[in-house]
Amino acid sequence: MTSFDPRAARKAGILLAAAICMTGAGVAWSHGDVTPQAVDTSTLPKLGTDWRAENPFRGNDAAIKVGTSAYNQNCARCHGIEAISGGIAPDLRKLDNDCAPLKDAARKTACVKEMDDYFLTTVRHGRTRNGAVYMPPFEGVMNQEAIWSIKAYLETRRDKPL
Repeated sequence: MTSFDPRAARKAGILLAAAICMTGAGVAWSHGDVTPQAVDTSTLPKLGTDWRAENPFRGNDAAIKVGTSAYNQNCARCHGIEAISGGIAPDLRKLDNDCAPLKDAARKTACVKEMDDYFLTTVRHGRTRNGAVYMPPFEGVMNQEAIWSIKAYLETRRDKPL
């Protein structure tokens, strides 16, 4: 007769949990449907086909409302409810943190523009490392009105307000 080894059972449980996460089943269990959800941007001004270099919806209440919904439907599963990351993906409240302490208005404006570019590039093209997809690309899934409205929402959630 063999005896129960609690350390071996704990190790087996950890290995099973890791296997579930690595196969994607853990993502499905913990985050539900990961299919990108449509974003209704009909209440927002059309921005055209050329991508804007800066967020045209900064401080726009209608865009923030759309962005809140779009974020909750498409981003919260990885970046956390209300943009508070649980550690799976970057905490987007901290996206503009490097800009907050800048005293010079021109430097602060340039920093925010740079963060807009980083955000837009990341959302449009996604992020991969060593062939692994860390964030899927959303270009073709979301229009720029949807993407910029999400950024407008995130600006209301900043860790360090500008």
